[in-house]
Amino acid sequence: MRPTMKDVASAAGVALKTVSRVVNGEPGVHPETAERVRAAIDLLGYSRNESARVLRSGRTATIGLVIEDVADPFYAGLSRAVEDVVIEHGCLLLSGSSGEEPTRERELVETFCARRVDGIIVVPAGDDHTYLRAELEAGTAVVFADRPPGAGIDVDTVIVDNAGGAARAVRHLREHGHRRIAFLGDDPAIFTAAERLRGYREALGELYDPALVSMRSPSPAGVRDDLDRLFALDDPPTALFTGNGRYTMTTLRALRGRRVPLVGFDDFELADLMEPGVTVVAQDPARMGKVAAELLFHRLRGEGGPAERVELPVNLIVRGSGELPTPR
Repeated sequence: MRPTMKDVASAAGVALKTVSRVVNGEPGVHPETAERVRAAIDLLGYSRNESARVLRSGRTATIGLVIEDVADPFYAGLSRAVEDVVIEHGCLLLSGSSGEEPTRERELVETFCARRVDGIIVVPAGDDHTYLRAELEAGTAVVFADRPPGAGIDVDTVIVDNAGGAARAVRHLREHGHRRIAFLGDDPAIFTAAERLRGYREALGELYDPALVSMRSPSPAGVRDDLDRLFALDDPPTALFTGNGRYTMTTLRALRGRRVPLVGFDDFELADLMEPGVTVVAQDPARMGKVAAELLFHRLRGEGGPAERVELPVNLIVRGSGELPTPR
């Protein structure tokens, strides 16, 4: 049998309420008495009954996190930052990957809610989040990160300036003499991909040519096919803008050392060690995770007010690939 709080009280020669105060970190216990209780806890191997605590407080001290892919460096950085904030608040983080599947996203969210998490941070895969209404009405705190929720759900959201970052990348290439700039991006159904396409189009203006756009989930074979098509055009691109870190790396592999001016959205490991270094529009996944988690605990503290939409800035890092001379 596991030792109970009553066993600890008996071993320490104190009242049950005294043990409860020590276990829960409450004031009002003499230091010597508290030390005697802690010694009894160590001797007996007592551990707090979390289920009973949850019933009393209504809180589980757990937070759920749904991301796209835990193997993606961007989401790994976001997840670590969320976890750091969660730990600071004495809570436990449960996380899962949706794999960009709306059904999987909903299953994860509903599983976490069934486990009575206090709050959830969601990187959405779908655009229908009406299933969250019941949880929001029940008091579960929800924050969206990287992408906003679908219509009808008004919760705190943390995104980056996707369109502005893409426009900045294209303007940078135009300043280096490029007029035919191709865009290789993710599925346009994804919010971030669509926003980056919007920024790309706005920065090109009258130079925009839909023949220079390819958008789908990145794969080595797909990117090679896209590059072959683009460079076979009568008026081929002289520069490339890639829509995320995975696309940038897949494109660089497909180029096989061919020196094509390129700017990528998202920084990635070793980008500065390549020859030339890869010029990127960098966002900060750690900052996104930290801001999202702090917003969540802001709501868990009972602080009200309208839902916030935080748009974080991006930063152009010039390393050489975007500054290569225009191919002749």
